[in-house]
Amino acid sequence: MRKQRPDTVPSTNELEEQEERPSKSQLKREMHALQALGETLIAMRPAERARFPLSDDMLRAIEETSRIRSHEGRRRHMQYVGKLIRKEDLTAIQGVFDAIDQEQEQRDHAFHRLEKWRDRLIDEGDAAVDQFMAEYPNADRQTLRQLIRNAQREREQDKPPTSSRKLFKHLRETLAL
Repeated sequence: MRKQRPDTVPSTNELEEQEERPSKSQLKREMHALQALGETLIAMRPAERARFPLSDDMLRAIEETSRIRSHEGRRRHMQYVGKLIRKEDLTAIQGVFDAIDQEQEQRDHAFHRLEKWRDRLIDEGDAAVDQFMAEYPNADRQTLRQLIRNAQREREQDKPPTSSRKLFKHLRETLAL
């Protein structure tokens, strides 16, 4: 049996248009991604959400979500939120998410830096205190040395690191983090 040819052969322009249009699966993936973005915005506290450039319609839809109790109603509402998000400025929203991630990374870095100082102060003692005081002259040397001695004593006696935590808290307050 011979293969039948289509009555019309698509032109090259029609083929290019088909290649440019996303597939139905791709459109669904994008829609689900936008719904997930909406769920992320809904889960945020209002103070965090205030940083985002959202339209009034979008903010009303987010606030309305808390009043919806039924599962099916919430599912439909999330589809509506996904539809509204398509009209938002996604690059600006992504920029705010990037800024939040960068701030979190800076806080983590500062936290690790404090942990290293704490461990170094406990391990090295007075030599490390002198270097710390050179970097941070506003620190209280007497309190710092007392906390270090207590932390060293706790470590030697295999006690819980209560003073080590107090030392960390003191360092955090000293560096205003």
